[in-house]
Amino acid sequence: MPDTDAPKLLDFIVDRTHAGIFVVNRDMEIVLWNQFMEVHSGRKAQQLLGKNLFDEFPELPRKWLARKVENVFILKNFSFTSWEQRPYLFKFPHNRPVTGGVDCMRQDCTLMPVKNAAGEVEYVCFTLFDVTDTSIYQQKLKALTQELREVGNRDGLTQLFNRRYIEESLGKEFNRARRYGQPLTVILTDIDHFKQVNDTHGHLAGDEVLRIIARRLQDSLRDTDILGRYGGEEFLIVLPNTGTSGGKVLAERLRHAIESEPVSFGDTSLSVTISLGITELRKDSHDYEQLIGEADQALYQAKEGGRNRAIVFRPDDPAS
Repeated sequence: MPDTDAPKLLDFIVDRTHAGIFVVNRDMEIVLWNQFMEVHSGRKAQQLLGKNLFDEFPELPRKWLARKVENVFILKNFSFTSWEQRPYLFKFPHNRPVTGGVDCMRQDCTLMPVKNAAGEVEYVCFTLFDVTDTSIYQQKLKALTQELREVGNRDGLTQLFNRRYIEESLGKEFNRARRYGQPLTVILTDIDHFKQVNDTHGHLAGDEVLRIIARRLQDSLRDTDILGRYGGEEFLIVLPNTGTSGGKVLAERLRHAIESEPVSFGDTSLSVTISLGITELRKDSHDYEQLIGEADQALYQAKEGGRNRAIVFRPDDPAS
């Protein structure tokens, strides 16, 4: 191939490559604008050559981009930006389905120094790669991963948090409350005479009772409160920024919400009550397991005292 054909071939390749290529000088004047850039920007090269990039595209992040370009001139090295750092340089449309959740083309950007014979940078060459598909797939993967993680944190029957997750959450809240000197209350509750429900009406009725009780408990809590199924018919409630006085008020509200409305199962109406044990973080609280143990002791007292009641753990009470 004759040497005279090389520039034409290079121009052809630059123009036909499936990537945006444009070049600017130190004054940010455009000296090259390939076909990809023409198609996606809607601006022809002959309209732009010799024009200032920022004047022609005022929507560009001028301060950030000017600093990027200046660093290439000074350091004489490549510079890179991924779509995860900055979704796009130019807000080009894309041809993917709108269900992909991406509003415009996602771009990876490379800035390459173009040096003269003396080794000085005369131009900066930009290469824009369309990575919209990668962005869409990664977002879908992230959403799926989050969904799987969420499923792994839930109890299959009640859809509340499971024991592992509720204990992890309590551990985090325990450490946070200790660190910042904030109150923290824990409530352990279970359904009174639940075995009798299963024995008399069957496990399907028991499952329905668990689902409905879980929903009523959840509906009575604040957004910041954390509720999980701790055992068979036991539920653990974590109340950040709440002392036992507030915890007792909430416990009575929960107790009333369960007692006031029977649970329907087929043609059967089941009267259900709950007992609750309450404790709070104190200076002598060693770990979150201690709080669970104290709430369990208070729950035991509520059961022994006749059920359908809420008892606060008292560290100086011999019965505790």
